[in-house]
Amino acid sequence: MSFLATAADERVLDVQSTDDTISVGLRDGRVITVPLMWYPRLLNVTAAQRGNWAIAGGGYGIHWPELDEDLSTEGLLRGAPAAKQSVPAK
Repeated sequence: MSFLATAADERVLDVQSTDDTISVGLRDGRVITVPLMWYPRLLNVTAAQRGNWAIAGGGYGIHWPELDEDLSTEGLLRGAPAAKQSVPAK
């Protein structure tokens, strides 16, 4: 028995969000949906700010210029939430 596997293409095609989730469409047809609560910088902004994104990193990343936030498809596929921000020492 043989299988015809299409090549995975993890580059970003589209980004959509709701009040609770962010969904990233990949060029190979997959859609990654994760909770916005994993990404506080994206959760605590307006829908218009979340909608102002650009493809970055050769197609493997998403950049929100107004928010100085970046996500990679690799991190999304691993289910990696944003790192906790440390409080600077005084």
